[in-house]
Formats: sequence, C-alpha cells, structure tokens
Amino acid sequence: MRFIKLALLILAMASLASGAMAARQTYAHQEYFEHYEGTATCLECHEEEAESFFHSQHYQWQGEAPGIVDSGGRKLGKMNTMNDFCTNPAANWIGQSKNDAGTILARGCSACHAGLGKQPEPELSRDQLENIDCLICHAKGYRREVYETEDGGWEWRPILWKNQRGLDSVAGRIVSPERGMCLRCHSGAGGGPNFKRGDIEYALKECEPEFDVHMASTGNDMHCVSCHAGDDHRVRGRGADLSGTDSPGAPLDCTECHDPQPHDQKALDHHTARVHCTACHIPTFAKDDATDMRRDWSTPKYHEEADKYSATITFGKDVVPVYAWYDGRTKSQFMGEKVWRREDGAIPMMTPVADRGDKKAKIYPFKLHEGVLPLLDGKEWLVPLQVEEFFADGDLEHAVAAGARAAYGIDHPEYTWVETIRYMGIYHEVVPASEALGCLDCHGEDGRMDWQQLGYKHDPMDRIFD
Repeated sequence: MRFIKLALLILAMASLASGAMAARQTYAHQEYFEHYEGTATCLECHEEEAESFFHSQHYQWQGEAPGIVDSGGRKLGKMNTMNDFCTNPAANWIGQSKNDAGTILARGCSACHAGLGKQPEPELSRDQLENIDCLICHAKGYRREVYETEDGGWEWRPILWKNQRGLDSVAGRIVSPERGMCLRCHSGAGGGPNFKRGDIEYALKECEPEFDVHMASTGNDMHCVSCHAGDDHRVRGRGADLSGTDSPGAPLDCTECHDPQPHDQKALDHHTARVHCTACHIPTFAKDDATDMRRDWSTPKYHEEADKYSATITFGKDVVPVYAWYDGRTKSQFMGEKVWRREDGAIPMMTPVADRGDKKAKIYPFKLHEGVLPLLDGKEWLVPLQVEEFFADGDLEHAVAAGARAAYGIDHPEYTWVETIRYMGIYHEVVPASEALGCLDCHGEDGRMDWQQLGYKHDPMDRIFD
C-alpha cells in the first residue's frame, strides 16, 4: 500500500513538474539568448522595432496634436505641457525623495516612462535606443528600481540586476502587453491608485462583467491592446484632455465593434447621432478606488502616518460624470503663454470646444477635475512645481521656485494662486446593457444632465409632453 501511495506521489510530482516546464516553455524568448544584458540584448534582433518605439508617444512623451485648438502644428505632450496633478516632468524627472526615516516617497515622473532614466531626445541615436526599457511593457513579472550612478546621476535597473539567473528568467517571459502591465502606470499615475484618470483602476486587471464588460477576466477578457494597439508601436486613441496622439489618422471609436444603432429600439437608436455610447453605458466611475477630484497645491497637507507632504486632495468615489459636447477638439493652456479664462474666471487646463451647434459633436461623459496652481505675476504663465522634494519637506516656496527655474529660467518668481479646471474623458468601466442609464436618469425631474449648460432651454423631452 505504501508503495502505491509513493508511486502515486511520484507521478503527481512529475505531472506538476511537467506542467511547470510546459508553462515555462510558453515564453519562447527564453530560448533566444543565454543572458540578458540590458536593452542591447533586445536590439540584436529588434533594432527596427526599437526605432519605431523611439518615435512613439510612449517614449517621446509628445506627438502630433491636431485635436488641440491653436496648437499651430507643434508636437505636444507631457514633456512640454502642464497639468494640474504633478504639473510637469522638467523638475521632477528622476531621483529618490525620502522622509526622515529613509522611506522612499517618490522616484520621479520617469517611473512611468518606458526608458531607463535618460530623458527622450528628438534625434535618434544608439544611446537613446539603449535607453528604451523593452521589459517594462513586454516582460511578465518584471520590476525595476531607481539607483544612483557613479557620477551622481540616476538610472532605472531591474530589481534583479545582481541576480543574473533570475533576470534571465524574467527577461525571457516576453508577451504582448497585458492589462497588468499597462495598469501599473496608467492606473498609478498622479501619485496613487486611480488618482488621475478615474476610470482606469487596478481592479480592471481581474474584474467581473459588472465592473467592465470588456476587460472582465470572466467575460470578454480583453486587454488594453485589444483596442489601442496600432502599427509600429503607435497606440490608438486619445483622451479628451491629452495633447498629442500617436495615430491622428486612426481615431478609435465604439462603432469599430458595435453597430452605430445597436438597440433595436427607435427611441434609443435616435440618441446615437448626438449621444456617445459612453454617456449611457458608464453611469459612474471610480467604483473601486476613489479618484482625485480637486488638488489644491496652495495648501500643503502633512500625512503623519506616511511622514509625507502632499497638496490638499479631495477624493470622490462612484462619481457621476459631468457631460459636455465633444467632437475631438480641445482647447489647452500652453506653458510660457498668457492664460485664457472662462467667463467665470476659471482657467481651463483642458476643455472641449464644441457646442450643440457642431453637427459632428456628441454628448460625452467627463471627470471634471479642479486644481489650484501658481500663476506668474505680470506674464500670467502657469508655473509647474518641483513636487518630488516637496513630498519630503513640505517647502512650498522652494517647490514653486524650482519649478519656475526648470521651466522658464526664472529664479525668484512672484506669483498668485489661481483656480483651474480640466475635463477628462471617461471611456472605461462600461457596465452591462442592463445596468446602463435609463430614460429618467437623464430626463427625469432629478436627471443628471444640465440641459442649459448643454445649450438647451429645457429638457428636450419636455417638448413631447407640452
């Protein structure tokens, strides 16, 4: 009897070992090189792909901006524009900000750049190609950390950089980018889980159809690249508050997969001409992690448990979007140029320019983010902050001065705090059709639409009952 049990145990272990071996063998790149020695290893076979990636937005952090009104043909993106979250990478690129206990609070904006620490340059070079971190998007289980170099600079290295065997194993796990790989940057942007976007949560990695019908692991199990992948590392799609686009000639829309009038109900299909799918099919966002709805940089806040400073941030959960007309065009503020204001005095960082009279425009849902930022006296230029050191010391005056120096070469800025707003498109966390908005959610007495803001005198449905 013992012999039978032992034989069964041996067979079970052999089966597990065989299964593990089969799992390892699914990563074909493990057979392509003996040791991973940085990006140079990838370039031996993939230099053409690296060159195409070098020109992409994921590396350059700027691109063509036909959707930005008054862009004047300029390439725009994170590197040369300003936002109301961490403001701009110029003074915040790479390093380690630590509190008194030695805990790392921030590593710089390059934590989400697909490079190894050098800033992107416009001219292609071997140095720039070897700066590309292919593994950050393509290797399952890859992790990296920022390290100080011998010359006092900083660079990103795999956490296994001293463990060649482990690094070789991870470097061989090459796959097309999966949800988790994209989410570690796109969900973590802005300082924390779901702080920035609102509709791109870590929960999307493993969720049910009730959370998102497209990416549900128990449903359609789509990955980000299922919709956004383009040719030559050119990602498709552009959020309403993003400057550049990788694929200006290949916009992304629901109708690529769904019929333009899919409801088989005349009353509903009538809406699709002027109401975008997302307006009805994303009733709320920030369903799992709360999102940053207002960031006031003029009022530092100290977090005792984390021993860290931040702006004063107001969060929201299960947020009902605001709605506005959008036709792909956005008006932005430009760094080093005098700001423009709305009639109420607010400074829009990004706002759609369409209105009801634009026939190509549809009603879209948005996250309306508010901010408080410094404005340079006299010139009325928005000033970025050096936020990395601020997290550790809370020195707001230094943060603004260092930001002004990095952006404009100004050492002693005089400035005023001003209110800003940003319209951020909501495109993810699509619910099942049964959970989509009904007629009275928008047209009822307590409907969510601000009809006057949308250019109507009153609820359009009122005409039916007049």
